Amino acid sequence: MKYIYDLHKAMLNQNLILVYEGEFTQEITKSVLAMAERNMDSFGEEAAVKRKVFNIMVECLQNITKHAFSYDDDSYGKNSAIFMIGKHQDEYVITSGNAMLNEEVNGLSRKLEEINDLDKEGLKERYKFIIKNGKISDKGGAGLGLIDMARKSGNKLGYDFERVNDKITFFSLKTTISRNKESE
Repeated sequence: MKYIYDLHKAMLNQNLILVYEGEFTQEITKSVLAMAERNMDSFGEEAAVKRKVFNIMVECLQNITKHAFSYDDDSYGKNSAIFMIGKHQDEYVITSGNAMLNEEVNGLSRKLEEINDLDKEGLKERYKFIIKNGKISDKGGAGLGLIDMARKSGNKLGYDFERVNDKITFFSLKTTISRNKESE
């Protein structure tokens, strides 16, 4: 049972205040949001920071719920995703990970690169453009969630793609939200 202690140490070292791994449903999403909000309340977090963190968490969790590839693969296991939030001295870090089809990696990677290449004004203009002209995908998105996460955080989105097998890639996304007033 040493793995429990090792996991606990890893969570402390990474300043993780909430970790959920498993299937994501609307009910689980609500519970995760409520737990994170209680944690921030217990820290006495400022309302403006809480609002930013909460909004980004909602976008992140909706992305998992809407866009994660659903699978039941003998070599990889049952469909699951992961969501973590860490609190550091000057920032919150929201990280998520979920499976996706290999064929979707290039498109998502290009979209993330485009978002990270934009400054604050560019993100605002891109958001407005998509609202006016964007097509809603069959999964209910037009790419606004990622843009909104970059806008609200004021930081570049961190991401990685880890190929699992010939069908599945594990996508990881990291968003950092400053706790400093001057970053607003």
